[in-house]
Amino acid sequence: MSIWFNLPKLMIFLRMHQVFISYIKSHTFINRKTLLFFLTFNFLFFGLDFIFAQEDSFTVVLDAGHGGHDSGNRGNGYYEKKIALNIALKIGKKLEKIKGFNVIYTRKSDVFVELIQRANIANKANADLFISIHCDAFTSSKVFGAGTFVLGLHENERNFKVAQKENSVIFLEENYEKNYDGFNPNDPESVISLLLMQQTYLDQSIIAANSIQKSFVSNLKRKDRTVKQAGFVVLKYTYMPSVLVETGFLTNSSEGAYLNSSKGQTNMADALAKAIINYRDNRNASFQNTSLMEESNKVEKSNKLNEQLVFKVQIAASKKKLDLKPYNFKGLKSISRIKNERLFRYYYGSTTSYEKAKKLVQFAKKQGYKNAFIVPFLGNSKITISEALRLSK
Repeated sequence: MSIWFNLPKLMIFLRMHQVFISYIKSHTFINRKTLLFFLTFNFLFFGLDFIFAQEDSFTVVLDAGHGGHDSGNRGNGYYEKKIALNIALKIGKKLEKIKGFNVIYTRKSDVFVELIQRANIANKANADLFISIHCDAFTSSKVFGAGTFVLGLHENERNFKVAQKENSVIFLEENYEKNYDGFNPNDPESVISLLLMQQTYLDQSIIAANSIQKSFVSNLKRKDRTVKQAGFVVLKYTYMPSVLVETGFLTNSSEGAYLNSSKGQTNMADALAKAIINYRDNRNASFQNTSLMEESNKVEKSNKLNEQLVFKVQIAASKKKLDLKPYNFKGLKSISRIKNERLFRYYYGSTTSYEKAKKLVQFAKKQGYKNAFIVPFLGNSKITISEALRLSK
């Protein structure tokens, strides 16, 4: 195929590198032949696969908290479920107008959706980001401000109370004991089991939460309640970076009225949409820069990424260092162990095929590891499943 037919794709590739575009604009002496030579070289050097990768859509799941017979908090007589839904729909309307965004909602009307189902919707879509939208409440009406949470241990009683309030919705579900493996929102110890799966995506979750928090402060001048960690059930079962947003306190008369107003909801939606776009752009830029550096290292080692990309199945995490013997892991063989901070994480199997990894998960679950899940590795570093699938194309 002639290079001329691929110039549009090459230009898409080049537009993503603002440094190059700025350079071209500041050097008007560069003639057409020089530019075409550079374009042709880049096409041959990086290949079509890399260019096509940049056209992948970014899938964000917008989760409006509560709904139906679960009204959420009723501070000052307002309905958290209605406010959360209005904000989610406004965010989606803005993002849907931007090329490259794929927006999915866990609900678009006043219906009750189980927490586990909200996560299932995101996982089925292989989403890049999950945002759960809520409104906060407190015993003191003086407290105000917007905050963001990622999954983690409760650092204090306040964080536990926030998570406890949002998690209590599981009692409204018929089979909550079966769906959530006996999780008890009222037991602080119960939250430890929540951490294993989302730990893989914690770094990216914190980056996304920081983007949202900064947007609240810079665009809306909201009080910065910072990014916090707490044990939210809705975040546990999502296999991607996930953030729970408390848009403000309905129990504060001024803030409650603001969040219940059309203007307030539009403002919050604008700030959240900007934060999501910023997170997407920064993540893509980081991924592109990494790809450029690795590709330019040595052309003859262009298959190095595929050789390094493996999928493992995490089955357990413990402070104890266990011998990698089958009798310690319900008869499973091919067990590996990685120490991360204070925990040892135990993995079953290792394969370059995502489809084979899914079969390994099914087998591990049959052996009794109900919370087993896939973790992709690029070399010695964990990456998200969506990044791994892009690399393996």
